[in-house]
Amino acid sequence: MKKNFKTFLFLLVSTNILSQNNSLDKISNNLTLDGNVEFVDENLIDAEAFYRTAIAKDSMNNIASYNMANAFYKSGFNKEALNEYKSSIKKAKNKKDLHKSFHNLGDVYMQSKDYQNAVNAFKNALLNNPQDDETRYNYALAKELLKNDNKKKDDKKDDKKDDKKDDKKDDKKDDKKNDKKDDKKDDKKDDKKDDKKDDKKDDKKDDKKDDKKDDKKDDKKDDKKNNNKDEKKEDKPKPNQISPEQLKNLLKAMNNEEKKVQDKVNKNKIKGIPLKNKKDW
Repeated sequence: MKKNFKTFLFLLVSTNILSQNNSLDKISNNLTLDGNVEFVDENLIDAEAFYRTAIAKDSMNNIASYNMANAFYKSGFNKEALNEYKSSIKKAKNKKDLHKSFHNLGDVYMQSKDYQNAVNAFKNALLNNPQDDETRYNYALAKELLKNDNKKKDDKKDDKKDDKKDDKKDDKKDDKKNDKKDDKKDDKKDDKKDDKKDDKKDDKKDDKKDDKKDDKKDDKKDDKKNNNKDEKKEDKPKPNQISPEQLKNLLKAMNNEEKKVQDKVNKNKIKGIPLKNKKDW
């Protein structure tokens, strides 16, 4: 069940007798009274205009500041109300005015759910009027709401920590999975590289074998070509040279000539040899 806090929205009316020689304060005070009339009739815009003019005439008019803060608060302008309540606290001349300004300041903080500042404002209000039951009630309520709010914040922090831990665990799992995937990919890449290296080595070996075979074939072809060339060279007589057949024929002719010559020489020897007379002793 939602708990409500209580706000003082009554107006501070100046009862001080102003001196006649201070006409500026008297004008500011009259403008404040005019503003109060409009406030009661709920003409809040007109009331604010009178209070603003009163403060312009006398900047230390704390009554006009407090009442204008009430007009802002009732219109829902909490930020403007907050500033004017603080201004009226600075200008306050007695504990009664301080109590009311601090009390309503705490109410503005409560509506903004700024429970820590609300607690501080109600505490200051009680210091200036410890007997006020409404202020004590609002002070206790603000403390309870602050306590609950802090618990929620702590729970959220714990939840965030748990979420971070879970996220870290999930990240580690994902990292491990990714590492495994990367390792598999690297292994596959290495295997492919090794296969390519082996294929290259095999190709090189095959190429070398083929080169050797081709070299042998080329050598055989070259040998055959060289042999054929040599044979052709032997068969074909070079210019100014005698072929083997011609040489054989020439030798035969020379031998025949030598035989003829030898035969003639032998005949002449037989004719020319003198016969010796044998002596009988």
